[in-house]
Amino acid sequence: MSFNSCFNCGASLSNDEIGIYKKAVNRGAVQFLCLDCLAKKLYCSREMLLEKIEHFRKSGCVLFK
Repeated sequence: MSFNSCFNCGASLSNDEIGIYKKAVNRGAVQFLCLDCLAKKLYCSREMLLEKIEHFRKSGCVLFK
């Protein structure tokens, strides 16, 4: 399994998807979930995660540069 693919469904990951996983689940993670799988895990919508990514980016979080 590649570090650039979702460990649940195998989808390719963007830097934002890796960043939100680290921010929401585990900063030291080496395996990640795509937005859809992470949304299911966190019982929220994909749109909510996208809003959080924008919020953290505007706040200057280094995970979303």
